[in-house]
Amino acid sequence: MKIAFVGKGGSGKTTLSALFARHLASTGAQVVAVDADINQHLGVALGLGEREAAMVPALGAHLPRAKEYLRGDNPLIADAADMVKTTPAGRGSRLLRVTGGGDPFHADWSVPVAPNLRLLASGPFAEEDLGVACYHSKTGAVELYLNHLVDVENEYVVVDMTAGADCFASGLFTRFDLTFLVAEPTVRGTGVHQQYRDYADGYDVALAVVGNKVTGPEDVDFLRERIGADPLACFGTSRYVRAAEQGRVEPLDLLEPEHREVLRTMARAAEARPKGPEDWARFQDQAVQFHLRNARAWADRATGVDLAAHVDPEFVHGPHALSAVSA
Repeated sequence: MKIAFVGKGGSGKTTLSALFARHLASTGAQVVAVDADINQHLGVALGLGEREAAMVPALGAHLPRAKEYLRGDNPLIADAADMVKTTPAGRGSRLLRVTGGGDPFHADWSVPVAPNLRLLASGPFAEEDLGVACYHSKTGAVELYLNHLVDVENEYVVVDMTAGADCFASGLFTRFDLTFLVAEPTVRGTGVHQQYRDYADGYDVALAVVGNKVTGPEDVDFLRERIGADPLACFGTSRYVRAAEQGRVEPLDLLEPEHREVLRTMARAAEARPKGPEDWARFQDQAVQFHLRNARAWADRATGVDLAAHVDPEFVHGPHALSAVSA
């Protein structure tokens, strides 16, 4: 499954995405955690030292090779340089697996952080980006990765998204089976929920609110009133989290029992959304929709190519496509 964590800056989404990825991996699931936040802190939250985390290869710095690999033998794409962040997979494209070892995404650009758990990072702003580029130039690599990824049972990608609603600048927000919105019990903390819900309306985005920094029943009542429903679960104050924020990431079994139950509740919510053929069809349809929209808005002019020609109407995404490639 593809899981996103979104929320206001400082809401704790990086902390919770790291805990959730570690929890899934501890159950035996194969997990790739992706740091797609402009503030690259997921590696440290997962337990890497600051120097180790800074050494994780940046996907955004390897876009030409990533495009060339993903293009594969797709006859509709004459030049990988013409691929953009929204380019959908088609027949001949190389598809990815969470357990893949031979592709550069997992073999060269991800690093192991725990048993069953690897980390990919979009990468921070480089000096040459300042003042001339937006962060979408980095998250575009993540969108291409997700567009070409086939996840099957017991495989997860957990993406720590950039704060707020910035992901709505492309189709990235539609790439997930479930999006956890981390909300503090404050006006600003819940304001992102309203914004996210409004922007995602009409796109079949599955959204679950997880309260964070909840100190008592009055905070739960506040969240319920502001979001119009009960939050899926609530995370309170935590000695374990405080230690992690101070650089001491302890074994997960030392996390407070009530917070381990929150992680289990979140995992059950994800497991309750298995993907069928109709879900894969919607996934591909949305990729095509946003690709065509971006092509008309800017990408055709930027590349000098009619990017609608990159759409393969005969391609059917999902595990069967992976089987066809293997055959």
